[in-house]
Amino acid sequence: MPAENNRRTSTLAAIAFALLFGGMLIVSALDSSPVAGATTRSRLESARAKLEKTEDRKGVLTTTLSRFDERIAGLEGRTAALREREAAVGEELASRQAELEGAEAAVAQARHQLEVVRGRLKRALIALRDRLVAIYENGSPDIVSILVSSGDMSELAATSEYIARIQSADEAVVDHVRTLRDQTERTTLSLEHASGQIEAARDQIAARQDEVAQARSSVEARQGELVATRADRQSTLDRVEVEADNFGADVQALQRKIAEKITQASSPAALSAGPTAGGVSSSGLIWPVEGVITSGFGPRWGSFHPGIDIGVPEGTPIKAAASGTVVLLQSEAESGGYGNYTCIDHGGGLSTCYAHQTEFATSLGASVSQGEVIGYVGNTGYSTGPHLHFEVRVEGEPQDPLGYL
Repeated sequence: MPAENNRRTSTLAAIAFALLFGGMLIVSALDSSPVAGATTRSRLESARAKLEKTEDRKGVLTTTLSRFDERIAGLEGRTAALREREAAVGEELASRQAELEGAEAAVAQARHQLEVVRGRLKRALIALRDRLVAIYENGSPDIVSILVSSGDMSELAATSEYIARIQSADEAVVDHVRTLRDQTERTTLSLEHASGQIEAARDQIAARQDEVAQARSSVEARQGELVATRADRQSTLDRVEVEADNFGADVQALQRKIAEKITQASSPAALSAGPTAGGVSSSGLIWPVEGVITSGFGPRWGSFHPGIDIGVPEGTPIKAAASGTVVLLQSEAESGGYGNYTCIDHGGGLSTCYAHQTEFATSLGASVSQGEVIGYVGNTGYSTGPHLHFEVRVEGEPQDPLGYL
């Protein structure tokens, strides 16, 4: 697509330049019909202006599309990174979920154990209460009562051992109750701590899931917006290219119309050749400078010489061969081998050109009179010494100047 656009742009630019030069060359021809000439010129200028504006718009749109492509590429990279992060978080969530499930199972077991311990503690407390009631109701036997009530030493020993066992059992009941109570408190605290950790982990994981989901949704929405914008820009660019093609067709049509007007305005009598010694020739031209012809028209050094070279000193004034309008004024940097170069349109398809000037004495678009100084002889461009390269052209084609001087 870029190569095609460049070819189209180069072609249209070449057409526009050709029309500019061709339009200038026929100004006098169109002067014979002022209204038609003005209309054609205005249409040509309008078409050229629209074409340039269209090319500018196309360039701006192409740059804008490039920027959007860069932004979309960046967002796609961010989306890929977020998706990778989402997958990592998903694995982390799965691991955390497995841990939570294990913790919940442990909590369930602890709760069951707590219920069992609480049951045992309840039964132990009941037993302890009953024992205390019995002790309160029956009283605790002391050593004097045991001695008085005992018949002999063996009975005394047996009774003492029995009482010791009862006391030991009572102490065991008390210790068991105390142990169960402490175990119940520890289990309850552990259960509360585990439950708090589980809830905190669930909250963190839920927040992370929401964060990733929101980021992914935002990026996807932005990417969708940019894709839609790119499609809109591309549609606009396509319309602009169609407009450029249409303007190019208009320019070509105007070029054909101008060529037809040149043909209609051309008069064989105005182009009749025939040298005249001194003054104005039968073709209406005068010599631009007075000097010796150092190179003639036609084949030269394996190429074609489209004019004549007149050897004169540098700085010699150059006179316009006939009245007309300056339609081409190029510096050495623009024209290349011709150096400083001027062309004058004389009407009827006739024009003259003057090359290798050292200095201009007129301006582009200026009306000049026959014999008016338009520049000075020089040695610019592809030149072996000071001289004037002089051309006569009909419909843009070079003619032998000697046939018109």
